[in-house]
Amino acid sequence: MCLMGLTVVHLEASWALALALTLLLSFTSQGPKSLGSAALLDQFKAKNITGDGDRNGVHFCQWHGVTCNRRHQRVMTKLELQSPNKANFGVGGNETDQQALLEFKAKISSDQLGVMHLWNNSVHFCHWPGITCSRRRQRVIELDLQSWKLMGPISPFIGNLSFLKVLNLQNNSFSNEIPQEVGRLRRLQELKLSNNSIVGEIPSNISSCSKLRVIELSNNQLVGEIPVVIRSLANLKVVYLYCNSLSGSIPLSFGNLTSLEILSLATNTLSRAIPETLDQLANLTFFSVEENELSGLVPSSLFNLSNLKTLDIGSNRIQGTLPWDLGFTIPSLEILAVSNNQLTGTLPASISNASNLLQLEVVLNKFTGNLPSFDKLEKLQWFAIAGNLLGSRGADDLNFLCTLTNATGLQVLNMNDNTFGGIIPECISNLSINLEIFAIDGNEIWGKIPAGIGNLINLELITTCNNQLSGHIPPIIGVLQKLQVFDVRENSLSGSIPLSFGNLTMLINLNLGHNNFQGIIPPSLSKCKSLILLDLSNNNLTGSIPPELAGLSSLSIALNLSSNLLTGALPTEVGNLKDLGALDVSRNMLSGVLPSTLGSCIRLEKLVLGGNFIQGSIPNSLRSLRGLEVLELSLNNLSGEIPDFLESFGSLQILNLSYNDFEGKQ
Repeated sequence: MCLMGLTVVHLEASWALALALTLLLSFTSQGPKSLGSAALLDQFKAKNITGDGDRNGVHFCQWHGVTCNRRHQRVMTKLELQSPNKANFGVGGNETDQQALLEFKAKISSDQLGVMHLWNNSVHFCHWPGITCSRRRQRVIELDLQSWKLMGPISPFIGNLSFLKVLNLQNNSFSNEIPQEVGRLRRLQELKLSNNSIVGEIPSNISSCSKLRVIELSNNQLVGEIPVVIRSLANLKVVYLYCNSLSGSIPLSFGNLTSLEILSLATNTLSRAIPETLDQLANLTFFSVEENELSGLVPSSLFNLSNLKTLDIGSNRIQGTLPWDLGFTIPSLEILAVSNNQLTGTLPASISNASNLLQLEVVLNKFTGNLPSFDKLEKLQWFAIAGNLLGSRGADDLNFLCTLTNATGLQVLNMNDNTFGGIIPECISNLSINLEIFAIDGNEIWGKIPAGIGNLINLELITTCNNQLSGHIPPIIGVLQKLQVFDVRENSLSGSIPLSFGNLTMLINLNLGHNNFQGIIPPSLSKCKSLILLDLSNNNLTGSIPPELAGLSSLSIALNLSSNLLTGALPTEVGNLKDLGALDVSRNMLSGVLPSTLGSCIRLEKLVLGGNFIQGSIPNSLRSLRGLEVLELSLNNLSGEIPDFLESFGSLQILNLSYNDFEGKQ
């Protein structure tokens, strides 16, 4: 009811009656009396209203609940009076909101936390959990049910919450499609539905939500193309659509979204080229399209976005080169991830100018040439260049490592599978004490492992496989208490196995295979109580197998001591290897009989003992090894009958008992 510019809403019943009578009395048979705002309010105040909210001597525009036009000092807006002791349940649009919420609740099929039962008439809906209302109109402006473990479809009645600004249903199990009715939420600013099980397409009428600033639909099962009409959402700042099954191309119209700051389309099936129109997104700070099916040339326009902090185009089929001035055009870059593409050329020397760079990932491309200096990348944490053609097999190839000593936060150094030559420089002892991964596999690096590697006390992984390293393993390796993987197989390392390996109690993988190590197997290796894989194969090790090592119960993947010069019997302690998958002691000089305790190794899939001097019969206890896929006992002195139980081994693929003294059929 509106009279003389006065809008009356939200009145408690007796108050509303008093005001209505006042307004009616202000009319004559000829029409309304010409009462001023003050007079009308005085009459209203006199009708059945008590309390000390208004006092004489104060201008009526200063009265509680009254708002005036500044120029004319007339009551122009809503007069909202509310009982101080009662909840305001409202009328009209408020009932629409309440009914929409109850319809939303009705679609919930599972409520593990039991919070939805609090949505009831015992309290005003504005006080229900997850609901935020506007103070003035008491209309729902925010529905935030994030991480409530809810399940069910999203009710189409959501479209009746016409004042809604924020819809946040992230981290639940909502299913079915996004209701078309979402397009009716003209005031919506944030649509957050990530981490659910929503299917179908992104509704095209989302373009009607012209005030949208945030769209987060990641980690769902959405299909179809990204709606082209999204170009009309001029206020968009954040778009997260990653981890869906969206197809088609990246719309050219994204270039119209000049307010966009974050665009994440990763892990979909998007194809074709990255559009050049993205160079219009001057405010873009985050761009990720990794793990799609994009092709074409890497667009030079991306490297003109001077505010970019993250550029991730990894795991696509993108070709071309990185621009020479990359470090100058994107000086704020923090993450450059272009791995697993078909990029060529050299790594630009200007990268060092991007002094904020935290992560450099160029793995699995076709980059060539020697590496530039990285001395200005003091914030670098992740350096991954594996799987390229970098280096020239030259003596100076690894000099760039010394320029990384300024990166005091460096954690990952991955140079695997390139064509680097030269020696590991002594300066690696000055690399970041935070370094956790040092991986140089698959190159042509020669020389020794520097003793200075012992300074890198936080190392968790050292891999130098498939190089031409020589000399001894420095005993100081034993100070690396956090080391979990030490893999130096297929080099020309020699000397004895350091006793200090026994200090590495967190070691899970020790692989020294295919080198020239000599001497005995140190019993101290049995102190590596976390070890799951031990490979000492193809060396010149002598002596017997330490019983305490043969019984190291943590071993679960493999124990490979093959192709050495080991003697003595297979220790009975081998029965402690109840979780072991593969045991290979072939091509040694072992003797004695097969211990019956082998039958306790019930998870064995491969048992390879060929090429020794083992005698006696196959123990009956081996019938327990029903998961065996490979049983290789050839070239020994075994005798007796071939056990019948081998016929029942359904998983057995390779059985070799040749060159023994068995009786009966072979």
